Amino acid sequence: MSDALKELGALLELKKADAVLAWDVSFDELNVDVAPSQLVAFVEFLKNDPTCRFSTLVDITAVDYPGRAKRFDVIYHFLSMYTNQRIRLRVAIREEEMVPSIIDVHPSSNWFEREVFDMFGILFSGHPDLRRILTDYGFRGYPLRKDFPTTGYTEVRYDEAQKRVVYEPVKLVQEYRQFDFTSPWEGAEYILPGDEKGAK
Repeated sequence: MSDALKELGALLELKKADAVLAWDVSFDELNVDVAPSQLVAFVEFLKNDPTCRFSTLVDITAVDYPGRAKRFDVIYHFLSMYTNQRIRLRVAIREEEMVPSIIDVHPSSNWFEREVFDMFGILFSGHPDLRRILTDYGFRGYPLRKDFPTTGYTEVRYDEAQKRVVYEPVKLVQEYRQFDFTSPWEGAEYILPGDEKGAK
């Protein structure tokens, strides 16, 4: 399998030198780093070229690297059911950059791109309806970014007095924030059921 993928990687580099920045094979998948400006044309080539025929878009996601100048990798997974091969595309972008939408080539990318926008805040140029899909309309921030707080910024609860759902800033009691990193059982004054058997 890996020999066939290496051949495919070399072929893609030869045929689409303007799009392919680098490639490698790992875990029986071909990984290709793609220039953002060439993404749509390259995805269309992968779908229609008789050697490739990667007609199934499996997923789109992203990875956040806050310490890098190009903070995000947008990741595309494709499957060719004709050749039984998988390919992963990586597009590295800066936080303020936009990625071209591939919705014209793969209409199924619609909700995938919306999810990446909702979770990471990455914008897709040319998307017809780029809005949040998993979080609420008034949600603040992007939950899968590494700098997003684990508690979030707001909490939602039903207020019995107002008879509606209300949004409030997160309030944590001070005891919740103090961690002594000891076991909850250390220094316990009581005996758990069954402990008396071990003392004999």
